[in-house]
Amino acid sequence: MTTLLQTHAMTKRYGALLVTDDVSLDIKSGELHAIIGPNGAGKTTLINQLSGELRSDSGQIRFSGDDVTDLGIHARARRGLVRSYQITSVFDEFTVRENAALAARGARTNAFGFWKPLLADKDALSAADEGIELAGLSSRADVLASELGYGERRQLELAMALAAKPKFLLLDEPMAGMSVQESAAVVALLRSLKGKYTILLVEHDMNAVFALADRISVLVYGRILTTGTPEEIRGNEEVRAIYLGDEEISES
Repeated sequence: MTTLLQTHAMTKRYGALLVTDDVSLDIKSGELHAIIGPNGAGKTTLINQLSGELRSDSGQIRFSGDDVTDLGIHARARRGLVRSYQITSVFDEFTVRENAALAARGARTNAFGFWKPLLADKDALSAADEGIELAGLSSRADVLASELGYGERRQLELAMALAAKPKFLLLDEPMAGMSVQESAAVVALLRSLKGKYTILLVEHDMNAVFALADRISVLVYGRILTTGTPEEIRGNEEVRAIYLGDEEISES
């Protein structure tokens, strides 16, 4: 598989605090790559750097062979590097379809031509309906976002990201705050997306990570401790020691 996203020596400081430290990753096209680590390891900062929301102090990010280090979040999204969850703006007064269509329009160059009614934009609506179907919300397409339950709202955020026609999805704790049933539904959804999209998943639910990931990178104090298959990570004594007393890695 070819490498779709690659970082080299990526670093972020806040004063004397080193949050991400010389992070080098390579993520293959079509793989689901998970990032795990204890609280405070720098996982969200890493996602922010990759998405373009946060500028790195040093290092390089290459996407589809191009250097995108100096590009902002919108420029990266238009190239297909799209982040879902925690930064997506959902408009409660809009329907599911309208929210997804707005995301689809926003992902295109010169997208916000406000003189063109949203629901007359056939390309945006087509992309929206595709994203909604992939996210499992087709039966709720005409429901106002304000009427969605918590799990459905997270599905909508994913539908909006998919409507943007991504090459690469950055998912930051998609199962946070979910019930066991809602988490199981998201795991099934992400499994259905595997191979269709390249995905970087940050998630605390170890059962979900080990069920979904092709490879896992362990981030500790801002540095990549190790990268390997789920079997390699599960059998790594240093990784198990880090999680001892935090969250035992499941054998299931």
